[in-house]
Amino acid sequence: MDYDLLIENVDIVSPGDAVRRGHSVAVAGETIADIQPAAVLQGRTAGRRIDGRGGLCSPGFVNVHNHTPLMAVRGMFEDRGFAPAYTKGVPQGHWLGDAETFALARLGLAEMLLQGCTSVVDFYARPQALAAAMAETGLRGYIGGRIMDVDTAALAEGKVVADPALGERTLADSLALFDAWHGAGDGRIQCILAPHAPDTCSPALMRSVADIAARDDIRVHTHLAQSPLEATRVQAAYGRSPTELLDENGLLNARLTAAHCIAVSDDDIARIARSGAFVAHVPVGNATGGQSAPIEALHAAGAPIALSTDSKSGCMLDAMRMALRVARIRAGGRLVFDAATAFAWGTVGGAASLGHGAVLGRIRPGCLADIVLFDPEAPNLRPVVDGVGVLVHSGSGFNVQTVIVGGEILVEDRRPVRYDLSAVIREAQDVADALWARVQAG
Repeated sequence: MDYDLLIENVDIVSPGDAVRRGHSVAVAGETIADIQPAAVLQGRTAGRRIDGRGGLCSPGFVNVHNHTPLMAVRGMFEDRGFAPAYTKGVPQGHWLGDAETFALARLGLAEMLLQGCTSVVDFYARPQALAAAMAETGLRGYIGGRIMDVDTAALAEGKVVADPALGERTLADSLALFDAWHGAGDGRIQCILAPHAPDTCSPALMRSVADIAARDDIRVHTHLAQSPLEATRVQAAYGRSPTELLDENGLLNARLTAAHCIAVSDDDIARIARSGAFVAHVPVGNATGGQSAPIEALHAAGAPIALSTDSKSGCMLDAMRMALRVARIRAGGRLVFDAATAFAWGTVGGAASLGHGAVLGRIRPGCLADIVLFDPEAPNLRPVVDGVGVLVHSGSGFNVQTVIVGGEILVEDRRPVRYDLSAVIREAQDVADALWARVQAG
């Protein structure tokens, strides 16, 4: 047998490469072994063959910032505030036990998987439940516990109340995660450190996280300048911008991925770019709160950009489109960036932020076989000219038909292979109903 999997007759769209019409992709083990015109590989043997029927084939999307338990408040908090931890009258993360976290995480991950995400960063309270849900899906997951020492219940009331015991507990939970889950799921589960934000972590806690990350070379994910409110609070408390505070306490460096980066000054932008830190651009979530990040300025300064949906949806194509539209609005109508740029942010850009830019985010021999196949009969994906343009400007996650991670088929004919989607939806609905009943009960 020549290959484990042969994906035949597809139009391949990969960042940095011209569209390859009528090609086949050969997979051996976890990696892409060869890419050739379909006729060249037609006679080769394979354990499994998939006829792409001329549909688009892309690398799996790399979604670098999510909190899947927030599925419980989706559709409800968007009209009340910019983030649940800062919003009164919605369920809060500290209400969730392991079972509730697991049920909601399964729903969020199912949505992302079905819409073509193959690598997902997910961090929140109860991280071991997040890791268990990720392992079940078969996704390539980067899991962290939410590290913070400011009480979220008080924060939702607009009060910053330090709680050292909370910081000790959340940091300990995060370190325990590494012992239990790092490298699990045949190596697909990796662990990260995730201090929540500059206004929810004291400088002492930031320094503790920075020291551990430097000692063990661990990736760090956080929120940074996600609102003017955060910037105002941090400036009042410490006489620093959020960016300066991270820098001063050892977190602003090439190990960091910082989400949002909305309330940043020109000096902050230059500081982020010099540090090598990645920006996790969240265009849909930011716009939902009536805000946008100065992504053109960050990009021009040299800050590397990745992309995420932040649990607002699972559709990275929607995030790519919104990234372009918001940038063009901020630029007064100039056509800032193009489809190829946004597509790269959502694939190889995200892979680079995770330290895997050489092997993830492209359809090339030697890369990991994280591959998405789109419906060849979707009218919104025709006609194909350059491939990237029609996918980014017109495509939808709901056009995804097949998802492959490390050579394993995880979604086939739009249904997950490893688990019962109906049960996942039902269990998450039960959890959400109970949480909202608690809100209504006061």
